[in-house]
Amino acid sequence: MERPSLEFNLPDTHEEGKLYVVDSLNNLNKLNVCPAESQHSLDEEENTGGTGESMAGSNTRNQRLFFATFILTLAVSLVLVSFVIFLIFQTRNEVDQISSRLLSEKKNIEELKKLNSIILKHLNQSRIKE
Repeated sequence: MERPSLEFNLPDTHEEGKLYVVDSLNNLNKLNVCPAESQHSLDEEENTGGTGESMAGSNTRNQRLFFATFILTLAVSLVLVSFVIFLIFQTRNEVDQISSRLLSEKKNIEELKKLNSIILKHLNQSRIKE
């Protein structure tokens, strides 16, 4: 979308009138460029005499708050990731222990089966002899 040109051919007026027209054009340009939410900040700038000191202080505070929040978020994320990694290792250790127990029990069951078959054979042989 094309913007209308803000350049006008101003007739020769008094110096004070020229400044008023230029100031009005600047305000109109700010309204066209800035969103509606920033109108409040424009009003504050006019109240402070247009020095922008209020805006600079607010901007610095906002940047500090943003960086503090960003650093805090990074720290919390790092702690959460570390905790998840710790849980993964703990779970891995538990699974390894359980699998080793299962292997051990499987060996014991195999040995018991062998003993059972030996006992059954012995009993069958002893019945045959009687």
